[in-house]
Amino acid sequence: MRRPTLALLTALPLLAQADPSPLQRATAARLTAEKSAACVAAQPFYWEIGNATQPLAGGKAGEGGPERRTEMAIASASKWLYGAFVAERRQGQLTAEDVKFLHFQSGYTYYHVCRRDQSVAACQDSLINGRGRKNPATENRFDYNGGHMQQHAVLMGLGSFGPDGLALAVKQALAPALGDDWRLSYSQAMPAGGGVTSAAEYSRFLRGLLDGRLQLGRLLGSQAVCTNPQVCPNEAVKTPIPGNESWHYSLGHWVEDDPQVGDGAFSSPGAFGFYPWISADRRLYGIVAREQRNGVLGGDGQEKPAVASVDCGREIRAAWMDGEPRR
Repeated sequence: MRRPTLALLTALPLLAQADPSPLQRATAARLTAEKSAACVAAQPFYWEIGNATQPLAGGKAGEGGPERRTEMAIASASKWLYGAFVAERRQGQLTAEDVKFLHFQSGYTYYHVCRRDQSVAACQDSLINGRGRKNPATENRFDYNGGHMQQHAVLMGLGSFGPDGLALAVKQALAPALGDDWRLSYSQAMPAGGGVTSAAEYSRFLRGLLDGRLQLGRLLGSQAVCTNPQVCPNEAVKTPIPGNESWHYSLGHWVEDDPQVGDGAFSSPGAFGFYPWISADRRLYGIVAREQRNGVLGGDGQEKPAVASVDCGREIRAAWMDGEPRR
């Protein structure tokens, strides 16, 4: 029998590798959350992946983990919510001043923390927070500090609000997109770090970004700035991201675009381990939800639970994309 000629062989259609099925993706993500070394280190937690209309997969990983509706302190995941609040109040047209504050380049970097009974303005004006003074050494340079949003909230007319008033203002701004029953509270009047909510409620926010109901959805990654002082010392002062990675920062959220390991996802990890993200193609969202209060800061100043959740969430995201569990 004559063999096909080379020309005929090359003309034969190549069999394309089929995309993973939804079940394969979900199984790969679940196995990664339960068994990968990075995720075992972050357990217990609740995880979820979804699209603009609904959750697609999720569950608990590790013993004693939170449920989907367990409320917890989300720390710096609050920053994404405040960025969305500003975008709604401005109807998507942010001023140059807004952008400077939301890129953490305002110079208001003496801030440390608020007491539970303080208003937004009283906290910013307190002695521990530098009496609300600007630091000329950090102005026009990225410096990861809650003082930027604290001062911006004062300028937005929220200065007299305590935790309940701040929550009401943010919910009222986002309610047309997320519904009047969307749940959010604040333990302290800190726009950048005082939020308390659940994975279920935060996922509604992420879907609002994906489907365009929230103005910030079309602004994800806008005018992102360099954040790693080792890479751009003239542009950045301080970052909580490990020094061996270089991310950018946009309007109250990160862009995970490190040249070596980044996939371009948008995110806002919190110090206690709450890690929400949106994929670079804006088709998927995900959450690793947990609250770890012990051992938050490492000797290098990094937020250890946040870093662990990012490492785990990144693997869950990759497993979903290619249908292959990580180990």
